[in-house]
Amino acid sequence: MDFVFLGTGAGVPAKGRNVTSIALQLLEERGAVWLFDCGEATQHQILSTPVKPRKIEKIFITHLHGDHIFGLPGFLGSRSFQGGTTELIVYGPKGISEFIHTSLRMSETHLKYPLKVMEIEEGLIFEDHQFTVEAKLLEHALPTYGFRIIEKDRPGMLKAEKLKEMGISPGPVYRKLKQGETVQLEDGRILNGADYLDEPQKGRIITILGDTRYCENAAILAQDADYLIHEATFSADEEKMARDYWHSTTRQAALTAKKAGAANLILTHISSRYTGDAVKQLLIEAKEIFFNTIVAEDLMKVKIPLNGKGAEGIE
Repeated sequence: MDFVFLGTGAGVPAKGRNVTSIALQLLEERGAVWLFDCGEATQHQILSTPVKPRKIEKIFITHLHGDHIFGLPGFLGSRSFQGGTTELIVYGPKGISEFIHTSLRMSETHLKYPLKVMEIEEGLIFEDHQFTVEAKLLEHALPTYGFRIIEKDRPGMLKAEKLKEMGISPGPVYRKLKQGETVQLEDGRILNGADYLDEPQKGRIITILGDTRYCENAAILAQDADYLIHEATFSADEEKMARDYWHSTTRQAALTAKKAGAANLILTHISSRYTGDAVKQLLIEAKEIFFNTIVAEDLMKVKIPLNGKGAEGIE
């Protein structure tokens, strides 16, 4: 599991930052990628990363401002040309379906894969045997959602050394025990899979927020998260401007992470007014309140370890 930041800027494209899009790669977990927002030129950004468009199975749209959705029609069309044949599901606020289908119809874009668009409300919006995704409204000029992605606990590791000491060689028996089944051996011994598994591995929690003022729902979504992705459009001394424009400051993002008990904070949606040393100052402001903070840059990749204690590596 890892993040690939395709765009980390606010409002309009800039030389150093494209507009918002984040890929959550779940290649080991499910052989797929989830995309969060799809600003203008997202498909161009993808060309400079390991992200494969045909692997993207879900797109979650936080809100309908252009810097979060103008890349959607182009990406959806290109996915057909780039070998995408499997179903793609887009989740987003009311109006996302009209935007997508009108764009595709007017441009006569014909997709070679099934497309499903689901307009969401607060609550559980997705669940399978591996993950749940919950959505809550934030505070922005348009209805805007934040998402809480919860990985379900993984089965514990098989105690292979113990089995080898008992004279049991790797093979089908190991697979059945790993699945928690009860197995009878040829010599009559009966083994209960639960007796040969370590404690389950705790699933990770990822919170990705849309544009928002400092608000209670942001902290609720981020409760005990391994990673919180929070906008920081403005510096700490621009709190009034942040409120006037329905955004957050570095300080407010850090306070949310601290209040929620998150393990790590990544700041994104950075205004183009901040470059060079000014970006370093943004980081300093946040770290004064919440030390485990980084500022995302375009094309940055962050690996997410199983234990959730910190990034395995940043590229």
